[in-house]
Amino acid sequence: MPSHFALPIMPTAADIDELGHVSNLVYLRWVLDIATAHSSSLGWSHPEYRALGSIFVVRRHEIDYVAQVREGDPLVGETWVDSWKLASCIRKTELRRGDQVVARAATTWAMLSFASGRPTKIPDHLRELFT
Repeated sequence: MPSHFALPIMPTAADIDELGHVSNLVYLRWVLDIATAHSSSLGWSHPEYRALGSIFVVRRHEIDYVAQVREGDPLVGETWVDSWKLASCIRKTELRRGDQVVARAATTWAMLSFASGRPTKIPDHLRELFT
């Protein structure tokens, strides 16, 4: 069973676009923020990845915008790693307002070596940590 992580989100005036709802770019930022917070909650922030010699980087984002969100709408972002390959994984994220899903995302993260800049095998201990 994947390790799920939840983070409360409160849209601010700075998150609102000219149409009066949360900007598409803000959803993307939230997806990244939730993933980073999940990793940090498990003891893996930038210094730990640096010491490992490799780090996860985004290769692809897919976001489905299901419902509009306005300033002050309390949300919860939930994320988990859904599937693994040798050097990449798919992380799913849902943003909810109460019981209503307002956005869904699937992000492909690849493990890259700092030294070579090329994909490298995800260590087993990291896979175990996120599952």
